[in-house]
Amino acid sequence: MAAGGEALASKGAGGAKCKLTPAQVAELEEVLDAGPAAAGYLDQCWTLARVADQAWRRFGVEYTLAGAAVLLHRIGWSVQVPARRAAERDEGKIARWREDTWPVIKARRRTWAPGSASKTSPARG
Repeated sequence: MAAGGEALASKGAGGAKCKLTPAQVAELEEVLDAGPAAAGYLDQCWTLARVADQAWRRFGVEYTLAGAAVLLHRIGWSVQVPARRAAERDEGKIARWREDTWPVIKARRRTWAPGSASKTSPARG
């Protein structure tokens, strides 16, 4: 009780500290702003794996996918879902799959079948 108010003072946010220095975070943000193509990727999509890969390649710092998500959140980025459908999408193939394959997958399974998994109880036919 001798410490009083000093003991109750906030020590800052909890959790792990950022593995990158503020200068490294700023550099990573510049890389992300430039886009995936500028970093050597064929498409325009930053994935958590790619962000973690850039942190490793540029700074030698390893991030898990969850850690990469936290890092992105820290710099003000969020996970996004594409606003449009893929250009390679084939509506005809999708329609055929829905008509032919999906009903087979979705078909009701029998809820009762003769037999038993027990070695001591023979199946009744």
